[in-house]
Amino acid sequence: MPNPNECPLEILLKQLSGQWTLYILWVLDTNGPLRFGELRRQVDGISTKVLTERLRMLESIQIVHREHKPTIPPQVTYSMTGRGQELSEALHHLYELSLRWYGNSNPGIEVAVGEAK
Repeated sequence: MPNPNECPLEILLKQLSGQWTLYILWVLDTNGPLRFGELRRQVDGISTKVLTERLRMLESIQIVHREHKPTIPPQVTYSMTGRGQELSEALHHLYELSLRWYGNSNPGIEVAVGEAK
C-alpha cells in the first residue's frame, strides 16, 4: 500500500519503473490482447519469470487484465484495462521521443536494452 504522504507521481513512477514494465505495456498497447507466449516472444529477451512477475504486479495495480480460460492447455490472455489505456498517450509520446533520440538519425548512440536482467 502506498504511503499517503508520498507524492502521487512518485507512486506511479515506482510502479512503472521496473525493468521491462513500460515495454510490456507498450507491446500490449500497440498489439492489443496477447496470450502469454506471444507476449513473451514480442518482448524479446525477457525471461518467463520476470514477465510473470511484471504481469502480476501490473494486474495487482489494475493496469493489466488477465483472462484465464480453463482449456487444455490453459489459455491466458493479457490486455490493458481502462486504467492501463490511460497510459497510451504517454507511451506514444515516449515512442516518438525514442525515435528522435535513438532512431536512424542518431547512429552514434548505442541503445542498451535489457542489459541488467
